Amino acid sequence: MKEAIIRRATEHDLSEVLNLYRHLHPHEAQLEPATAERVWSNLLSSGFMTVIVAQAGEKLLSSCTLAIVPNLSRSGRSYGVIENVVTHADHRKSGLGRRVLTYALEIASQADCYKVHLATGSKRETTLRFYERAGFERGGKTYFEVRP
Repeated sequence: MKEAIIRRATEHDLSEVLNLYRHLHPHEAQLEPATAERVWSNLLSSGFMTVIVAQAGEKLLSSCTLAIVPNLSRSGRSYGVIENVVTHADHRKSGLGRRVLTYALEIASQADCYKVHLATGSKRETTLRFYERAGFERGGKTYFEVRP
């Protein structure tokens, strides 16, 4: 494998990001191209969202999404939310996931975020330890969600 470059995604990365997401949610139906293009455009132009990717050659091998949320508490300091952490199944345990998370945390630090949230639906101990090794604390807060 060529050395991976960690960078912010661009408009040209949509198809490769969608390919990666097949490794995140393999049983989920693919988005219609027009929907994917609209969402991707909104995501990249929002000013609040950053998609981080690890690229080796022409392929994207890992990614995560960081939202920087403006905030009126904590002296007006923003907070970050990381979602959609994924590494291509053939490239897991290679350090790419940790590298994209580190890059996301650097962006959050530059934005003066006072904290960064990351949630996972995984119950696998190996996944939970991966996030801990990347600097996240398990059990810091109680997380709730509603899915309509």
